[in-house]
Amino acid sequence: MSLLTINKLTSSVGAEVIGVQPERLVDDDHLSAAVLEALEDNGVLVFRDLHLEPTDQVAFCGRLGSVDFSSDGHHEVAGIYPITLNSAKNSAASYLRATFDWHIDGCTPMGDECPQKATVLSAVQVAERGGETEFASSYGAYDLLTDEEQQRFGALRVVHSLEASQRRVTPDPTPEELARWRARPTHTHPLVWTHNTGRKSLVLGASADYIVGMDLDEGRALLTELLERATVPDKVYRHNWSVGDTVIWDNRGVLHRAAPYDPDSPREMLRTTVLGDEPIR
Repeated sequence: MSLLTINKLTSSVGAEVIGVQPERLVDDDHLSAAVLEALEDNGVLVFRDLHLEPTDQVAFCGRLGSVDFSSDGHHEVAGIYPITLNSAKNSAASYLRATFDWHIDGCTPMGDECPQKATVLSAVQVAERGGETEFASSYGAYDLLTDEEQQRFGALRVVHSLEASQRRVTPDPTPEELARWRARPTHTHPLVWTHNTGRKSLVLGASADYIVGMDLDEGRALLTELLERATVPDKVYRHNWSVGDTVIWDNRGVLHRAAPYDPDSPREMLRTTVLGDEPIR
């Protein structure tokens, strides 16, 4: 008998978990294993009206893997990172505007860190308009390719950079902004990620700048086309947030983005990140 009651939200990505209390997420080892299995199957899990306390959120994530504590200082609870455009609550708020574009977290680390395994996001305050979060399966994006495309794209490599993602929201940067972006190294990843499980996904999104060895415009056009194919409306789950909702997604197999919202909005999400252990290869 399954430990989780799950309702599919779309045919391609996303499922709602029904009837789980916060204390079970923190205390039940068997439930944590079931959550990881459901995450692999569905990409995104939604816990509506959970009202998970920040300390419990970090404890829950600790049962799923190693928690990222590198952002300490942004919140009183270690392991919690506030997602808000309010610079008083997050000094790096300006960078978060790049989350309005489709992306996979962790494609441009400072070193050789692996992309994050999973991300948990809980709603403290929501926007009056906008601020929804959308998800699309990058596994599904690969599966929809033709056999010829799978073979051809399997040989391509893509350069990812922080600059590429930031230029989308700040197309005319100051010299200081440009210097900050370029301080983060670029990374070259295969377009097709072959996972430890044997599944394959496409590595796409805002950080993908150009394809190695391909004409610049031609390569960027291909990346745009593939992203558009991966994120057509009937392949996307769009989460309309309510205070108390918690959502977890498989960062290694899911693209995500936030819908734009007013910079003065009180919208605030609390994020905890589960570190990855699988390089893109």
